[in-house]
Amino acid sequence: MDKKEHVDPGGFTTTAAESTKDFDVSGLSDPEKVSDDSTKPAEPAEATDAEFQYVTGVKLWLATAAVTLVCFLMMLDISIIVTAIPRITTDFHSLGDVGWYGSAYLLANCALQPSIGKIYSNFGSKLTFISFLGIFEFGSVICGVARSSTMLIVGRAIAGLGAAGITNGALTILAAIAPMHKRPGLMGIMMAVGQLGTGGGPLLGGALTQYVSWRWCFYINLPIGAASAILLFIIHIPDRLNKSENKKHTVLETLSKLDIGGFCLFAPCAIMFLMALEWGGIKYPWNSATIIGLFCGSAGIFAIFAVWEYRRGDKAMIPYSMLRKREVWSSCLVTALYFGSLLVYTYYLPIYFQAVKGVNPSPSGVFILPGILSHMLMSVVSGRLAVGKLGYYLPWIASSGAIVAVATGLISTFTPHTPTAKWVGYQMLAGFGRGCGMTMPIVAIQNFLPPAQIPVGISLVSFSQTFGGTLFLTFAQTIFSRSLVDGLKRFAPTVNAQAVINAGASGIRQVVKPDQVEGVVEAYNLGINRDFYLAAGASAATFVACWGMGWHSVKKKVVTQEA
Repeated sequence: MDKKEHVDPGGFTTTAAESTKDFDVSGLSDPEKVSDDSTKPAEPAEATDAEFQYVTGVKLWLATAAVTLVCFLMMLDISIIVTAIPRITTDFHSLGDVGWYGSAYLLANCALQPSIGKIYSNFGSKLTFISFLGIFEFGSVICGVARSSTMLIVGRAIAGLGAAGITNGALTILAAIAPMHKRPGLMGIMMAVGQLGTGGGPLLGGALTQYVSWRWCFYINLPIGAASAILLFIIHIPDRLNKSENKKHTVLETLSKLDIGGFCLFAPCAIMFLMALEWGGIKYPWNSATIIGLFCGSAGIFAIFAVWEYRRGDKAMIPYSMLRKREVWSSCLVTALYFGSLLVYTYYLPIYFQAVKGVNPSPSGVFILPGILSHMLMSVVSGRLAVGKLGYYLPWIASSGAIVAVATGLISTFTPHTPTAKWVGYQMLAGFGRGCGMTMPIVAIQNFLPPAQIPVGISLVSFSQTFGGTLFLTFAQTIFSRSLVDGLKRFAPTVNAQAVINAGASGIRQVVKPDQVEGVVEAYNLGINRDFYLAAGASAATFVACWGMGWHSVKKKVVTQEA
């Protein structure tokens, strides 16, 4: 074997022969040999670069474009249905099923999420990713051809199962095709484009529903997904599987490595907990036997699941030895808080513009563009220019928590008469802050864990993202509902509160008298402001929790070798 000297961006000069003195490559590629001592810094994933060849040039950008397009579709699928739901409920006479159109997708996604890491750890990343994309597309087809509300709900659940593996797979592929110092920039681009799907979904959904058919909100996934799959098929994507286990196994041996028992315990635990949050205070009182039973059942199964996972050790769906590391659980906590704040902001700012400002759905989508555009811009800057050049991710996630907390606090001061300059400026500040920190927990996980454990680590972060968003949206819905009722009693005591609630955010001016509109608008504004208090608190908590991610650099000794 020839030695080849290489100088990395941090100034280290190493050779392949010398690298064996500094790094135990075999130990890093074996999850069972990773130290459980969280006080000792883990050997960096880049230490194994001597074993890996990364994708370069046009193929790197084509592969990045393929996974980015799929993530864009997934984020678009979450938000595009929002403006189509009114027409769907009219066609299917299914107003009572509205909650399930989102919940079916979310429950399926959340229940499968922790298992995704084990799947990617034991199978090739490219074929696994394309398989999940195929499931997502199949669910979209069922939704598009649905002839009943039940059929649409089933399609949404199948799409949720496919989407569960998309984000994790995209990040796993990026980790396989690009070295550590390039990943933050690529992830920033991917997540910025995904955020564009979230922001543009309501606009596109409204246009398709109004001028074509709501079914095209789902059909649109098919050609873009097919193009991405073709790109990935023709590009070689290297796998970062554990070489010590990279041998032929029987079907039963492979399935046993996926921790099917852990999944069978976790899935009902997560579903019962989320259903309790979804129904509590809306369909059933919080103190009802149904809600209490769901919470108790979820807690009981979770206790059994925790014992099962502990006994499984490193073969578990969620390895305890990994979760106990400060950098890992801190990254998961930061992700949950970050996306909790983000989703509260994303869901309730359009309601502010439609209900309080009185604009139509399409203009309300335009009004939130300042925050989306600044978010996209800063996601690329923080990933590509900041972390990629400077090497440290902690300053950026800490800055994100502080800036977004301040910006969301300012947004909570919105009134029916807030001038344009303020709501544009505050949104830009919030978007700037969110862009600073969006990719940092994932960068931290990839930087801290060895390559063989990265898929499982990413699955934990992805689950935290979904679960945190669900939790905070549920809190926000409860706060908003109670605040709206309190506000109506305070500002519009003569108004029929139930009629206002049934009318929805865009229909309040059609169900109340002109002299009552101002009071109803003030009540809506009160509820929205209190939700922004929640988002600001989550961002402040992000600033506190992020320090556990550690002061580590993504710039490592880069080793190359020639055969």
